[in-house]
Amino acid sequence: MKEYRVKVEVKLKPVVLDPQGKTVLNALHNLGYDQVSDTRIGKLIELKLTNSNEENVIEQVKEMCSKLLANPVIEDFSIKVE
Repeated sequence: MKEYRVKVEVKLKPVVLDPQGKTVLNALHNLGYDQVSDTRIGKLIELKLTNSNEENVIEQVKEMCSKLLANPVIEDFSIKVE
């Protein structure tokens, strides 16, 4: 068995409004950073898993994302195994 480090990035789908991102954008403009035209807020989840191979790890993490870590209706996710 090998230990894998996995990073899952979860972001709202482009068609979903991001009120937190808009708040950050307004705050940046208030601070004088007018060159920023858009912001989107997401989350990064880091996992350590022990498994026999990388393909199994990816499948497990996809399942975790679909069941708990991401809302597939409004969020997209990407998985990076290190």
